[in-house]
Amino acid sequence: MSHKILIANRGEIALRALRACRELGIKTVSVYSEIDKDLKHLKFSDETVCIGPAAPINSYLNIPSILSAAELTEVDAIYPGYGFLAENPDFAHQCNESGFKFIGPESETIRKMGDKITAKNFVSTFDIPTVPGYSGELPNDEDEVKDIVQSIGYPVILKATAGGGGRGMRIVHSEESLLNMIEITMQEAANSFGNDQIYIEKFIENPRHIEIQVIGDGKGNAIHLGTRDCSMQRRHQKIIEEAPASNVDQESLHKILNSSVNLCKEINYEGVGTLEFLYEKNNFYFIEMNTRIQVEHPVTEMITGFDIVKAQFRIALGLGINLDQDEVYFNGHAIECRINAEDPINFQPCPGEITKMHTAGGFGIRYDSHIYSGYEVPPFYDSLLAKIITQANTRKSAIKRMKSALDEFFVEGITTNQKLHQNILDDEIFNENKHTINYLENEFLK
Repeated sequence: MSHKILIANRGEIALRALRACRELGIKTVSVYSEIDKDLKHLKFSDETVCIGPAAPINSYLNIPSILSAAELTEVDAIYPGYGFLAENPDFAHQCNESGFKFIGPESETIRKMGDKITAKNFVSTFDIPTVPGYSGELPNDEDEVKDIVQSIGYPVILKATAGGGGRGMRIVHSEESLLNMIEITMQEAANSFGNDQIYIEKFIENPRHIEIQVIGDGKGNAIHLGTRDCSMQRRHQKIIEEAPASNVDQESLHKILNSSVNLCKEINYEGVGTLEFLYEKNNFYFIEMNTRIQVEHPVTEMITGFDIVKAQFRIALGLGINLDQDEVYFNGHAIECRINAEDPINFQPCPGEITKMHTAGGFGIRYDSHIYSGYEVPPFYDSLLAKIITQANTRKSAIKRMKSALDEFFVEGITTNQKLHQNILDDEIFNENKHTINYLENEFLK
């Protein structure tokens, strides 16, 4: 039986999905906004449909337009990728109600895990530790609020329940600024996510950011593909990712891996997902679960040889997949550098035309990107241009290989953050793997 998938995304993840479909013999329909008519993957797609103007709200976030395109082209399933509608439970529900298989978890699973308070309470029942905090509705009495935070202990971090992408967060170090910070965070949450509900957590001051990749077939079978370390980040935005996470207490790691897999088995999790943790002093603290593929999935693929995107399609379309933990093998170390169209010093977006470029290549080097000479980088979307991934037997060797890849790679016509990556790879703290989530912003960039 032949299948046809609509790819409801753009850029490198759309091209990545299209390539996987071609290998599986699946026909593709690619949707695009008016300004994206020259995207690379559109040239290889079986069919293409324009779904609206450049602004995401009128195109890639326009559910009626995407479903209309799916009906017009008679697809079997819809692939959301990451970002845009990938973790929107209403979109998943409407896809399935309209007769199109949503490639991802059930809408109720997305809804449950997408709400950070609900997710924290839920995972704690599976022996997964969470950050101490308060997730109930805050009382109106100011003294009661102060008592709640005092019981948690300063510093604390305020987070929007529906937040993501680093927005809707504030750190509070003392009682003097607490009430004002709560008001600001609630307003930002309402403006950004349409929901002003926030929760309060103990602020883990100097942790690493470690995540676990999981895959479930929706029938009670699940595996993990190990860990990733995403500690090199700025304003909660990841810049460099690695697999596996190094220098982790093995007893704690074994326990959290088993608990994560058991969670997926128990809820019949379908598709790929990532459990994210703060890690400090040999302890893991759950912070959220992403019910979609991650930008950084290539580092996991490089050390396991497991095609995560193909797995998404196989599971959703019933093409058959064997999820056997004993058949997952880990090989060496991989590093990913995100090349963004932004200034490496002030991080301002730098859209424009790419006049000339050369990609990185060679043994142990992977390059995931949709850009080409003559491509116009639009100002309407995420600034990610390319992902350069290297794999080697050791972390040290993977870093050396990445430095070589970055020296070879260049883009002209626009500014990128390539120089920032080169500086990080020369940094002693990074090379010794002693950095935490605060290092880049608080020390390296100072």
